[in-house]
Amino acid sequence: MSAQIQTTKIVVSGMTCEHCVASVTEELQEIEAVREVRVDLNAGGDSDVFVKSAGPLNLEAARAAVAEAGYTASV
Repeated sequence: MSAQIQTTKIVVSGMTCEHCVASVTEELQEIEAVREVRVDLNAGGDSDVFVKSAGPLNLEAARAAVAEAGYTASV
């Protein structure tokens, strides 16, 4: 039986362009359970990032992934 898909909203500060979006998306997609990442970019402000995952998202891994891309995340 597969885990149910869940969506988690993360707020990411400091992204300004599509390159920023690509960097954050790439890092989040490296988390094993992540199936899809969608970003609503608010250039220079707080952007909403929606992460679909198989089961609950590991929030510490998500924060670390966003930090690896050079940004700050809050859940």
